Amino acid sequence: MKLLVSFFLCLNLILNLPDITGTTTVYAADADASGPAVSSPSAILMEASTGTVIYEKNPHEALRPASITKIMTMILIFDALEKGQISLSDTVSVSTYAASMGGSQVYLEPGETQTVETLLKCISVASANDACVAMAEYICGSETEFVRQMNERARGLGMNDTTFVNCCGLEADGHVTSAYDVALMSRELTLNYPQIHNYCTIWMENITHTTAKGTSEFGLTNTNKLIRQYEYATGLKTGFTSLAKYCVSATAERDGMELIAVVMAAPDPATRSADATALLNHGFARCHVYTDGNEEKLPSIQVTKGTSDHVGLTYEGPFSYLSTDGSDLSGVQKTLELPETVTAPVERGGIAGRAVYTQDGKTIGETNIYFTEQIPAATYRDYFTKALGYFLP
Repeated sequence: MKLLVSFFLCLNLILNLPDITGTTTVYAADADASGPAVSSPSAILMEASTGTVIYEKNPHEALRPASITKIMTMILIFDALEKGQISLSDTVSVSTYAASMGGSQVYLEPGETQTVETLLKCISVASANDACVAMAEYICGSETEFVRQMNERARGLGMNDTTFVNCCGLEADGHVTSAYDVALMSRELTLNYPQIHNYCTIWMENITHTTAKGTSEFGLTNTNKLIRQYEYATGLKTGFTSLAKYCVSATAERDGMELIAVVMAAPDPATRSADATALLNHGFARCHVYTDGNEEKLPSIQVTKGTSDHVGLTYEGPFSYLSTDGSDLSGVQKTLELPETVTAPVERGGIAGRAVYTQDGKTIGETNIYFTEQIPAATYRDYFTKALGYFLP
């Protein structure tokens, strides 16, 4: 009987269990103590895919953000688009309140209608305050509710230095953020909604005003001069008020690596551009990213004394490693460390092993490998049922 039992494979269980949610494992090499020459009072350089901070200067100082506030406004717009709450072709009617916004604007008039996509261009290219409020009212019914959701979204991103008072960045008491928080929301926008680059890289484009006064053309010109001045620029948003001074969240991509350079409270436009350029050049010169999506199928592992004879495996998630010392990462190797067999019971989500990454014989990081199924220990009844099934047609 023992020989018969050992001959048969254990019964495979079909378990309807949810997927294990993977997370990106990020490692970074030690950064060089030297950094770019930045004269603005607050700045940060972040690598977008990993979120690794490469350089920082007073990154958590609470400062007025001016129009880089609109990065969060655009996040909420794209959130609404993704949920199907709105569409790019929707027509938005401009309220008297929205049309009354001062500062940077495209001179929308009360009762004028524009599509969501046109207003998105007005915000991302021309930094239009009136377009921001029109979209806020369209999505949430009021700017007040929209701003409440902006702050809620900020808290969810860990933007602990930030309080939004309005959706466009006009001066208001208590309306503050930090270079670090701007980098966080810039990363959220560019990673989740990369189509933003299709808008914020527009240099010039006309929109059409159709009102009771007739039809007229209005030219949008990008406020971010780095789009023309910096070869690898992909966005993202500038800001200026007399109190906030000159701010920018500058994104750029080269050789598959995207950087986010945030400069706050620069004294003039030239300093803002020079500091952002210095940050980006520093990052591209010294940083390289190795990324493994870990999408290949893993082998199953044999299970002994269980109700199933094999168990599936899954990676914890993608793996990324950021070198900040200029190292060449083309020689990174991955090794799977897994047992040949495991003994039941096996817990779903338990750690089965790991993938280890090495460069020139040195371990640079690892990511866990998990069991995808729960395999109970087999009972005598399980063995008997399996044996009986073998003999019966």
